[in-house]
Amino acid sequence: MLAIEPATGEILAMVSSPGYDPNILNLDERRSAGMRMLLNDTINRPLNNRAVTARYPPGSIFKPIMSLIAMQKQTTYPTRTVYCPGYYRLSATKVQKCHGHPTASSISAAIQYSCNTYYFQLLREFLDQYGYKNPGIGLDTLVSYLHDFGLGEKLGMDYSYENKGFVPTSEYYKQVYRKEAGGWKSAWVLSLGIGQGELQLTTVQMANLAAILANRGYYIPPHFIKKFQSGRPVPSQYLTKKYVRIDQKYFPYVIDGLERVVTSGTATVAYVPGLDIVGKTGTAQNPHGKDHSVFFGFAPKNNPKIAIAVFVENAGFGAQWAAPIASLMMEKYINGQISPERKYLEEKMMTGSLLEQP
Repeated sequence: MLAIEPATGEILAMVSSPGYDPNILNLDERRSAGMRMLLNDTINRPLNNRAVTARYPPGSIFKPIMSLIAMQKQTTYPTRTVYCPGYYRLSATKVQKCHGHPTASSISAAIQYSCNTYYFQLLREFLDQYGYKNPGIGLDTLVSYLHDFGLGEKLGMDYSYENKGFVPTSEYYKQVYRKEAGGWKSAWVLSLGIGQGELQLTTVQMANLAAILANRGYYIPPHFIKKFQSGRPVPSQYLTKKYVRIDQKYFPYVIDGLERVVTSGTATVAYVPGLDIVGKTGTAQNPHGKDHSVFFGFAPKNNPKIAIAVFVENAGFGAQWAAPIASLMMEKYINGQISPERKYLEEKMMTGSLLEQP
């Protein structure tokens, strides 16, 4: 989990779990044994700060970003309807699954319902905008925009070991499909449109995406330093806004969809009266076990004070764990307390465990 103050880029909280008791590393005769125990725990890996070093498929929280870029490049438009029968047909015999929901008659509705078919179509048209035989040009155009959002590269935070994640390029797929005589085609990589496939982000990158949406188009590199007691100035990189190449007019459509997710979509568990939380759940597919639970968002909708991303490994749907945790964090930060009506949810998140028992 990582939370950011959108207006300043200051990191409000960073949590990686499982953790460890720092007292076992006291400067005494038990320190060596304690360090060996932590280093030998290859299952929980408590010394690994997952918030900045681990990279994951973002799942459906990528859909709002794909929406903005597709609208900016005018390969789609805000009020477009894409009919979804519960799947996306790739060929006569092959389909990509979606889930049951009303027809998405706009970008906002597509985000609300998290329609996979909508985003398979958006990505396919984006990659093929320069011709069916030139998906690599379309992909590299997408990648250039994703770099604006701080993806595929380090954000430059004041913390060691930051991972840059991974954003596949046309050169990458040329190598993957080098034995294909005609080269690769857009239909082969459609999972990128829903934040799956080879795309991988860190949790800090996910939180930064929420900050960009909160700011309607810019971010300041996430950082811990607020000031130096010596009077030394804060490095200029932590005071400088970085803008994405997205026109302001497109953000309301995406943010409206994110608001619908919380009020009447997949993240109603995150709704808090009067807090105006907006966000998106994600269920990141995991070939090695149970899916990951993901949520990112910010609050309030206008003049946001906090942007957050929560990624819970092997926890299932985004609404099961990530969304409740994120909403409780935002509620506590803004209101100073958890309302009596949501104490049950706080208790569930505080006492629940997803660790496999020996």
